[in-house]
Amino acid sequence: MSGIVLAGGRSRRFGGDKLGALVDGRTLLQRSVEAVGTVCREVLVVLAPDAPEPDLPVGLPVPLRFVRDPEPFGGPLVGIAAALAQASQPVALVVGGDMPWLEGEVLALLVSELEASGRQLAALVSGDRAEQLPIAVRVPAGRAAAERLVEAGERRLTALRQEIETKLVDEATWRRLDPAGRSLRDVDRPGDLASAGPEEPRP
Repeated sequence: MSGIVLAGGRSRRFGGDKLGALVDGRTLLQRSVEAVGTVCREVLVVLAPDAPEPDLPVGLPVPLRFVRDPEPFGGPLVGIAAALAQASQPVALVVGGDMPWLEGEVLALLVSELEASGRQLAALVSGDRAEQLPIAVRVPAGRAAAERLVEAGERRLTALRQEIETKLVDEATWRRLDPAGRSLRDVDRPGDLASAGPEEPRP
């Protein structure tokens, strides 16, 4: 798999450098990169066209590359299209750079559900809706659909799920691996940094 970390947004609601904010001694972006790096063969971090390259984890066991959005703050669908065009693996796992509590087992489940279903995209269900991120997507189909949608003026990430066959992973299945639902929590405002509680020690 290729891991795609979306990091090209404005962070307007946060009021500062959101992806540089710290959670347990590491930035939000570093934590997101580390999570996908545990299950992917490469990591692509999508940045705004003129954004400086951020500090990223040292010693990541897989190659890491930066991808530039073709337009400033064009939205996540534009960033996904740009990253899928450079992904070297047949399946991509897409997460937000502001999702510091991703569980590797949930990410791996997404991909296994995608493979087993024979569909083109897999997403997690929470409550009565499919979540925007994280998602797993087959690169050829996802790239073609994303580029087609962007060319037509579409910018909503949900449009990708509506465009290609999607496997929805029910909540009971993925919550067995992540009972607190931490993998879906992102950071929009400073107060969100404490929303998942303290880091739990791993065995």
